[in-house]
Amino acid sequence: MRLGIFAGCFLVMWALVYFRVVPAGLGASNLFWVVLLALIVSAPLSFVLLRKQREAMAVQVAERVDRAKERLAASQSQEDASSAESTASAEPSAPAESAASAQDGSRAGA
Repeated sequence: MRLGIFAGCFLVMWALVYFRVVPAGLGASNLFWVVLLALIVSAPLSFVLLRKQREAMAVQVAERVDRAKERLAASQSQEDASSAESTASAEPSAPAESAASAQDGSRAGA
């Protein structure tokens, strides 16, 4: 849509330059001058005319970001739960190992 607005502005500016309502560029710079005028006119028009589309796109992007954050949080909570389960299953053997190492240390010192 923005390209269409620019094309329309370009045609209007070309007509205004052709009919000498707006001054023409010097020499071969006429095309550059018309493009520059079209850009200057189409930018504020695009800002105003495309506001609804821009706001709708912002809502879509915000929803996608929120869904991605929720998926990331769910993934992290699943990962935390699985790592907590693995450490919980490893904990009962840990005191037995520490007791065995303590006995080895007392034997080494004796």
